[in-house]
Amino acid sequence: MIDPLSILQDIVKEGDTKIVLLILDGLGGLPLKGKTALEVAHTPNLDRLASLNSVGLIDPVLPGITPGSGPAHLSLFGYDPIKYQIGRGILEALGVGMEVEKGDLTARGNFCVTKDNVVIDRRAGRISTDINKKLVLKLNEEIKEIDGIRIAFTSGKEHRFVIRFRGEGLSEQVTDTDPHIINRGILKSTSTIDDESAQKTANIINRLTEEASRVLKGLDEPPNGILLRGISGYPEIPQFPLIYRLKALSIATYPMYRGLTQLLGMDVVTDVHSNEEEIGIYEQSYNDYDYFYIHIKKVDSYGEDGNFDSKVKEIEEVDRLVPRIMKLSPDVFAVTGDHSTPATYKAHSWHPVPLLIRSNWTRISGVSGFSESECAKGDIGRIPALYLTSLLLAHSERLDKFGA
Repeated sequence: MIDPLSILQDIVKEGDTKIVLLILDGLGGLPLKGKTALEVAHTPNLDRLASLNSVGLIDPVLPGITPGSGPAHLSLFGYDPIKYQIGRGILEALGVGMEVEKGDLTARGNFCVTKDNVVIDRRAGRISTDINKKLVLKLNEEIKEIDGIRIAFTSGKEHRFVIRFRGEGLSEQVTDTDPHIINRGILKSTSTIDDESAQKTANIINRLTEEASRVLKGLDEPPNGILLRGISGYPEIPQFPLIYRLKALSIATYPMYRGLTQLLGMDVVTDVHSNEEEIGIYEQSYNDYDYFYIHIKKVDSYGEDGNFDSKVKEIEEVDRLVPRIMKLSPDVFAVTGDHSTPATYKAHSWHPVPLLIRSNWTRISGVSGFSESECAKGDIGRIPALYLTSLLLAHSERLDKFGA
């Protein structure tokens, strides 16, 4: 694949057009009784837009590669996810408003439930955020420092939290402790290189895991362990508004997506809790920005939980909000997902994701609706997600001709 940043930054031009990118996290699916959740869902607004505009499929990274949310989103914003590999920890840390400095290390955490040292629930039943805050308060009281490294916990949503490690001699060249599946033990972190700092960091992570388990077992709430992944420091990355000459606003309920877009230089809304609120902020901010990223999380959550019916209902709820987005007449409106999360698979998958683009310059696809099977027939074809941003810029007339 050609890195689009190497071309786009030379041909992007100023404009007054507006772009809206609506992301239904984990949108793509697999059939249950012959139909995917998107095919079962009643989506008259998206179906009509699909039939009158351009549709296709996108591969988040490469065909057959199952992406994490970080690399999948980098692709959507035109960054090569193989070149720019960013740990989940730093994204979550920024997303929850944690102060992170150069030299700090961060990790994303899950509260979990273990039995006989085996993980039986990686998400602790998706405990409430209120319970999460109580657990984090206790952990911060009990665990302040390990081997001279200061430890700080910050709550996320439901079962998620973030840890910051601060001190000398830390390295992100260590492995996660999350086994990613149930019925396995919590993993031991190990160094991935022969380096004293990496070994020191792995040892601290393992001691922290043991200490956290000790603290949690003394409480009344179900979680009795923690799982860490995405261990990372603060990276250097080109800034989205400067590259694309767009004043961009990120609207998302979940910290990781706020963290990533903050890292890329977008303005970020930090106090939003529902789909309805997200669209309200879009409406209020419409005159102040050129580019709007609107992220819907629960489609993915229901997919991971194997809840096919709730995934259908969430897609239908989003469809009912589409007329409010279109009422303001954005010049370009795109709908897709960062990856597929089939409810039958209960995890991210490698399957391509449906894409819809509406503008004054789209061809008429003529498909019968917005779904995996119909988008496969579309005029966009099947492309890497990496090229989505260049398509949006082209449809908004923000790109000059390339070459003589």
